[in-house]
Amino acid sequence: MNHLKITSDLISILIKEQFPEYSNLPIKPVDNQGHDNRTFLLGDEMLVRMPSDKKYAAKVVIEQKWLPKLTPNISLKIPNPLHTGKASTNYPFNWSIYKWIDGKSLNQVSRNNLNLEEIAQTLANFIKELHKIDATNAPKAGEHNFYRGCGLDIYQSQAIDNILTLKDIIDDERAISIMQTATKSKWSKNPVWIHGDLAIGNILIKDNKINAIIDFGGMAVGDPACDLVLCWNLFEGKSQEIFKSELNLDQDTWNRARGWALWKACFEITSLQDDKSEQYLDWLKILKNILK
Repeated sequence: MNHLKITSDLISILIKEQFPEYSNLPIKPVDNQGHDNRTFLLGDEMLVRMPSDKKYAAKVVIEQKWLPKLTPNISLKIPNPLHTGKASTNYPFNWSIYKWIDGKSLNQVSRNNLNLEEIAQTLANFIKELHKIDATNAPKAGEHNFYRGCGLDIYQSQAIDNILTLKDIIDDERAISIMQTATKSKWSKNPVWIHGDLAIGNILIKDNKINAIIDFGGMAVGDPACDLVLCWNLFEGKSQEIFKSELNLDQDTWNRARGWALWKACFEITSLQDDKSEQYLDWLKILKNILK
């Protein structure tokens, strides 16, 4: 996939064009760039966030409109949009300036320093707070967020193909059974707010505690199962028990959540070329946790 080349020089041009009051501030790319967006520190207190491709650009308007409405209902920090940059001759999509939030992504922090049981409680509380927020006129899950919050059957065929590709290293029959169980049920209650990509890379840690949840580009209302993959991607044993107990959701929802986690893990592993890499081994560990 050919993403746009987004550089500090481009950001400088856009800032001078649209927000000249900030044109004297330094611009620096953040470490560990994401896939959907490129991000840059603007001065010491702001963040510039740029969609890397057309298919991510629709998320800008949704975040700008809805994040301020979620903020009063969430205990943790979440992104605070300050300005919307407009598409121009230099860059074809809308873009955002946010208030900077301190912290390191959870995937950059040693797990040995973290209390995963406390983190399980904090994340469960965040999800429960989301579910209580009024969803009237909110964006429905669909194409803009790659169908997170919809039925998992849209990815079933891809998941099974990936499972069969991995049959020499995993129990493929067990994996296919999990996927089939996941697609047998649907969320039958009213749609609830979902983050859409509640992954460890979107959790900011400060002083060994969760300080913020970021990257709400996949926010929508629908089935919350897709937001529960951390049950296997992060937690095991007691922390996993706490996460499930605090959320108190029905078994069908957990079955669908396991299916989402399985789809993601298989997709990531089959996309990686080096089966000795740290990233590959991390995903393989997660996959084995899912298949327990």
